[in-house]
Amino acid sequence: MDRLNLDHLKTFADVVELGSFSAAADRLSLTQPAVSLQVRQLERRLGTMLIERVGRKARPTAAGTELLLHAARIDAAVQAALEAVARQSEGVMGTVRIGTGATACIFLLPALLQRLRRRHPRLEIVITTGNTGEIARAVEDNRLDLALVTMPVSSRSLELEPVLEDPFMVIAPPQTQLPVPASPVTLAELPLLLFEPGGNTRRLTDEWFAQAGLSPRPVMSLGSVEAIKELVRAGLGCSILPGIAVRGDAASGALTVQPLSPPLSRVLAIIVRRDKPLHRGLKETLGALRELSGSPSASATSDAICED
Repeated sequence: MDRLNLDHLKTFADVVELGSFSAAADRLSLTQPAVSLQVRQLERRLGTMLIERVGRKARPTAAGTELLLHAARIDAAVQAALEAVARQSEGVMGTVRIGTGATACIFLLPALLQRLRRRHPRLEIVITTGNTGEIARAVEDNRLDLALVTMPVSSRSLELEPVLEDPFMVIAPPQTQLPVPASPVTLAELPLLLFEPGGNTRRLTDEWFAQAGLSPRPVMSLGSVEAIKELVRAGLGCSILPGIAVRGDAASGALTVQPLSPPLSRVLAIIVRRDKPLHRGLKETLGALRELSGSPSASATSDAICED
């Protein structure tokens, strides 16, 4: 044997504990010759005698006593490993690495992850934020297990599952009279604070203006939806943001919120590698994200605006 046989080590420990080869054989449901053979094989592997008979009692030698100290730790490590594997198969365990945009991370995931953690408290979740291109590449490279991103995503190695349509809204400081309709022509005349270039949110906004033959220059470009909202509240201009980011502000009156005309929306989709093995924790996380397909987020924004 190149390595210690755990069964032989257990047999040796039982003989020492019970002081008898026959008693160890009864406990292990083996014959006494089988117990003796396992102890001899362990002794040959270690090159030393481990048990000696003192009268009718089997006692450990000095080497056997030393081995017992290690055997206890080995047994504890083996038990811990078996329990960990059992928990993995019987419950939801392990780590799930999720990628998403900052807006979805702030306004969609908290409630979803709270429900997921309540159901599966042993599941460890790691969140990474970035733009769609960065996140998609990380999923392709298996640095992330799955992601919730803004469409479109183009990759043959990824499975795409749209789960939520999120309408864009124009926002302005409280009590502001926005133009009706909030069209590209009317909004292009206002001071605009927009997302910084590079992400799908800004690209969709630019395309919305471009369809009307316009290319407005924002007074500020920022990478944070919360920063944009604060600056709009401070009266520095208007902005166009995803509906999920402003539904609370629409309901509370913290901002003036109005739909765009013509409507503009983005589609959020789950992406995962086509060949990704789905362990139980990952399956549960996918199931939780699919609940977004019935999310009231978009309708809640519209309802809050109508109530105003």
